[in-house]
Amino acid sequence: MPISTASDPRLRCVLPFEAVSEEVGLLRRAAAQQLARWGMRVTGEEAEVIVTELATNVIKHVGEGVSATLVLEWRGDRLRLELHDRCPALPSLRSVDFYDECGRGLHLVAGLAADWGAVHTAAGKMVWCDVLVCDGVGSRRIARAAEALERYRGAGTAVGGSGPSPRAGLAESAVQLIADLLHWTAARGYDPDDILDRSQMRYEAELDAA
Repeated sequence: MPISTASDPRLRCVLPFEAVSEEVGLLRRAAAQQLARWGMRVTGEEAEVIVTELATNVIKHVGEGVSATLVLEWRGDRLRLELHDRCPALPSLRSVDFYDECGRGLHLVAGLAADWGAVHTAAGKMVWCDVLVCDGVGSRRIARAAEALERYRGAGTAVGGSGPSPRAGLAESAVQLIADLLHWTAARGYDPDDILDRSQMRYEAELDAA
């Protein structure tokens, strides 16, 4: 399951796949890998369920073996998941009872998502879901940090293959970025220990205020 990214890889990830049962697990793991890079641990659990349901719906209602695409996009306090396929028929919620074997997946998606919908596209349709990441200033700070780390990591040696996991690679990039910032402050006459202390104090104060 290759991971390809759009023009801004920090905030958007595109995952093409074939609608077969073997690919659903690979797609879920690929999505989880990307969300781990973004630090979305709790959100990732909800997103994995949604990804599984959306991909399974393509197999059931569009056809086994058809080509489809999952798009993940971080939009501030929300994670947008989009499932693109070539079938123009839009899904809709219908009443189900305890004994129904079909129709529950979309209700599960609607229950986990903050919002969802489906629209026609030039090639077929797109089903989208928004999952809340977190609220307010904290979310914006995390988003800015993720952007900075992805940009910084992209400027150096990429982590992949049999090396450290994407999450471990991102953590190492954070350590290196902090070290480089301390070199930068020292070169300009500031005390690196003072910068670290002030940063830690601000971080703890913001945690207490959250």
